[in-house]
Amino acid sequence: MFKKFDQSAVSSRSQVKSSVVRGIRAALIEQYPLIEDVIDDILPKKDISMAKCQNHVNILCAAQEPLFFQQRDGPWYPTLRLLHRRKSCFATSTWQTDAGAIRFVLGGANIMCPGFTSEDGALDHDLPKGSPVVIGAHGKKHAMAVGQVLMGRDDVREVNKGHCVENLHFLGDGLWQAEKLD
Repeated sequence: MFKKFDQSAVSSRSQVKSSVVRGIRAALIEQYPLIEDVIDDILPKKDISMAKCQNHVNILCAAQEPLFFQQRDGPWYPTLRLLHRRKSCFATSTWQTDAGAIRFVLGGANIMCPGFTSEDGALDHDLPKGSPVVIGAHGKKHAMAVGQVLMGRDDVREVNKGHCVENLHFLGDGLWQAEKLD
């Protein structure tokens, strides 16, 4: 989604009304329950803006720093910069691949079932189809990608073939390189 993203992909930016911010905060707490204790630090009540981009993508920014993104009216996905700062807030939506998948994921490829079902892979949490997932790698401290679940945990283990996570945002893509959206 953000492989070739840059500042020119942002078509408009606007301040978000406080009532809309309250709704977004409630949605984030519902989606990521562990974020409730630190939501004020992550998403302050002032200086929140929304960047509208191509393909119906909205990026939620605090002080011009991208924090979450959303496609159409779907779920909110955290950016990797936020994940690296607040890893524990997203622990219930993390899956781990084996080391062999790293180069493909960092190239923007969707993640396939064998990457999770191998000896070093881990599907610790049962996530429904269509939900956000944080992709980590065996032996690595930080997340390497954020994606959308295409198959539930049981299906991944049973089928063990094909794509099971759509890679939306990964280390080194355009959103990762855009530290601030001016």
